[in-house]
Amino acid sequence: MTATPDRRPMIGTSWKMNITVSGAAAWLAAARPLLEPLTAERDLFVLPSFPAIHVARTALAGSAIGWGGQDLHQDDAGAHTGDISGSMLADLGCRYAEIGHSERRRDHGETDAIVGAKVRAALRWDLTPIVCVGERDAGAVEPAWAMVEAQLEGALGGLGPTELERVVVAYEPVWAIGEGAAAADPSHVAALHVAIDAWLTARGAAIPRVLYGGSVDERNAAQLLACDGVGGLFVGRAALDPRRFAAIAATPIAGSPRVTTLERSA
Repeated sequence: MTATPDRRPMIGTSWKMNITVSGAAAWLAAARPLLEPLTAERDLFVLPSFPAIHVARTALAGSAIGWGGQDLHQDDAGAHTGDISGSMLADLGCRYAEIGHSERRRDHGETDAIVGAKVRAALRWDLTPIVCVGERDAGAVEPAWAMVEAQLEGALGGLGPTELERVVVAYEPVWAIGEGAAAADPSHVAALHVAIDAWLTARGAAIPRVLYGGSVDERNAAQLLACDGVGGLFVGRAALDPRRFAAIAATPIAGSPRVTTLERSA
């Protein structure tokens, strides 16, 4: 991928259920001076735990670094103990809402229909949905795409071009997530990203944004960013160290050799 004025690389992290509120303050204090110079050329974001969002709001105020929530409820208010609404995230200055992560699907039984309802809730509150998709098992491109396409149809089907322009898709193969896992092969990443990009483009998204997530670190970031269709990275455990995240966020992009679907079939 080569950066262009209308398609800036996007790199962010979700801390999952890690880093306490006091730890968040220390992380952000260390990360901001390292990340801020990078925002001239790329979009950066951090998704802390819900209790730490207000810390991010304070620590990142006045910067171009965005923050957001790791989930939101599909309703705007009501009797939903323990949940958080789009209005609450918006009130905290959030720019993003992560939706449909495989761990939410696994632990909370979230279906594609629920993910779709949450996407629409995020859009109602002018939040950018980061919609996670990905196949469960490692294997060939064709069955992987069949599962991902079904997730896209279930969550984003029915949205118009203007709405799709506001959506970020994060391709995260489930088998590549978690301690001990390894990132997907670049040829697999390129094939899935090109397919997702084409799906979005066919439905009117002029500039699709598709991130790769799954065992991203300093060693593979450049190769992953060079894959055709990859618009950025969604970093997990490697980002728990702010200096490691800053190193990944600073990965050179322009001029990198690209991994394409043609190479996959060669």
